[in-house]
Amino acid sequence: MFKRILVAVDGSKTSLKALDKAIELQKLTDAEIYIICVYKHHSLFEASLSIGRPQEMDIPDKVLSEYAKEVVNHAKELAKEHGATKLRGFVKGGRPSKVIVKFAQDKEADLIVVGTRGTHSDKDGMILGSVSHRVASHAKCPVLVV
Repeated sequence: MFKRILVAVDGSKTSLKALDKAIELQKLTDAEIYIICVYKHHSLFEASLSIGRPQEMDIPDKVLSEYAKEVVNHAKELAKEHGATKLRGFVKGGRPSKVIVKFAQDKEADLIVVGTRGTHSDKDGMILGSVSHRVASHAKCPVLVV
């Protein structure tokens, strides 16, 4: 049924529920689970607008990348505790929905699992979070929104 399941996590409760579903599916299908955390890339212009002026202009991305690594590592540990095997973690920068969809295509994922709302929600998604809405709308494979 599924060989590769991509689950997007951001540390939110709903993303961890998505991880739980991916683990359940792995137990049924023996699929490999790819855990991805996407941080929003900040341009040099965006970084320059910060109230605090860091010495290095790329610090916002470094901090976000490190946080994303922590999120992925935490998700991998939780998954192992719940009996998951065949886990791979990834951290990417960019617009989350686009990165998730492209990553799924590049890795030939059979299924994408996302939470309904992440750590940030806005009016764009109305009922679904904007990221889950965009992923479901643009993915070439099935998307399970938890």
